Amino acid sequence: MTTPETSTSSHERIPGRVVGVYNANGGLKGELSYVIGKLKGTTHCGLCDITHGNSPVAKKSWKDTMACLPVDITTVHLNEMDSRTAALVNSSNAPAVVFLPDDQDTGDRILLDAAELDACAADPEKLGDKILAALTTSGK
Repeated sequence: MTTPETSTSSHERIPGRVVGVYNANGGLKGELSYVIGKLKGTTHCGLCDITHGNSPVAKKSWKDTMACLPVDITTVHLNEMDSRTAALVNSSNAPAVVFLPDDQDTGDRILLDAAELDACAADPEKLGDKILAALTTSGK
């Protein structure tokens, strides 16, 4: 992974956006439900582990990783998805990371599934590397 200072010179900006979808609903009720499920061992979200860990705020390493990627990246909860993202991800395949190109005719697609997110072992830099590899090998 590059540093924020070198990210734009190392990789050409990719037209589109990456959306990470948590395996949880947003809002107080959704967050509380996720925390209870996590404590009971009935709910898991690899993307949550990567971006937040056990904290309610994003990890600095996650923010640094996002700044290094040559594409805009956001994260949303299941109940916050736009229609393009919701066409690819639902509660049965979340968490996931998707790419939504600016040119909608080139095809929205899932970049990383739940197993690939778990393989990052809660490491934001590993996720950044996987996103970059998926974007560069599958075409922009």
